[in-house]
Amino acid sequence: MIFLKLIFTNLLRHRIRSVISIAGIAFSVAAMLTIVTILQGAVGMFSGILSSDSQIIVFERNVSDLFFSDVPASAVAEIASWPIVQHADPVLFGIVSSSDHPIITCFGITESDARLRKATWIGGNRADFAKQSDGVVLGERAAEFLHSSIGSHVAIGHGTFHVIGIIKTANGFEDGGVFMPLKSAQAFFHKEGSSSVITVKLHDKNDATKFKAMVKAKFPTLVALEDEEFTRSYSQFKILKATAWAVGGCGLLLGGLGVANTMIMSVFTRIREIAILRVSGFSNLQIAGMIFGESALVSVIGAITGLLIGAGFLFILKLIPALHGYVDVSIQAVVVLIVIVLALLTGVAGALYPAIYAMRVRPVEALRFE
Repeated sequence: MIFLKLIFTNLLRHRIRSVISIAGIAFSVAAMLTIVTILQGAVGMFSGILSSDSQIIVFERNVSDLFFSDVPASAVAEIASWPIVQHADPVLFGIVSSSDHPIITCFGITESDARLRKATWIGGNRADFAKQSDGVVLGERAAEFLHSSIGSHVAIGHGTFHVIGIIKTANGFEDGGVFMPLKSAQAFFHKEGSSSVITVKLHDKNDATKFKAMVKAKFPTLVALEDEEFTRSYSQFKILKATAWAVGGCGLLLGGLGVANTMIMSVFTRIREIAILRVSGFSNLQIAGMIFGESALVSVIGAITGLLIGAGFLFILKLIPALHGYVDVSIQAVVVLIVIVLALLTGVAGALYPAIYAMRVRPVEALRFE
């Protein structure tokens, strides 16, 4: 009981210093939670584009980005004819530009694509898709920033297209995109007879292994991955996730330096007190435990505060209309657990040197310390 009282007393004795250390950990945790959650949400949304009513993605082997993938139309036709396949939808990805908007995602798809089937049609009719070579369907947000409506013409890249439909989707990347008939997109991007990927749905998902083996045997230049496999292995996703954790880790490192500074200053200003505790019978382990206890308490309070700040910030982001559909702010329990553990480890690391220094204090010399 006296041991715990000493920990609280020491922290309260230097309130401002303790608050600064707690704030450092709190803002580091909040930053890590926010960045990791947002980037993981972005990865989830991009992978959602690929897994729309499908279980497997087929694309060109050894490409750095799906925009460079080239899947021939012959492969699409043959894969769609396999008995185990329920449907196989080719998708061509492209980047287009318009006035004041240099980057707009374009989806070259067929009229049966799930993106059109699952979307809410604000204007136009799915039956009219692909009837006009220059007809495009815009996501609701794309229609908003392109100032377009049904029947209007919109300049995209070096072409002008007729808006035949406007749809609302749950995915922000799709909601801000342009949907072209596959053949029109192939001509526009000079990729006649090919697509970027094939999204495949099987009659029985247990046939996934068999399907992947068939693709490997029949089309050596292509690779088939289940949605979960693709999300784990895609290099761009790995880079985003690594960046998120690296940035968050740097923030925690700075917070840990703040804790270390607080503990070092605390030890230096309490040399005489530590000497008295040693004379009174406190062992080296008890002295170190007191230092680590103070650091752990600072880290726990900072981590909890940071989680609350981060969750609040994510909630605010969710309410911003401009970000709707682009940011998935669902906080994963595993992310929270990792952040808390890292915060505690940071606190322990920050207290390591001060604890060792305190254990080496010699009572006789410390009592003469000024």
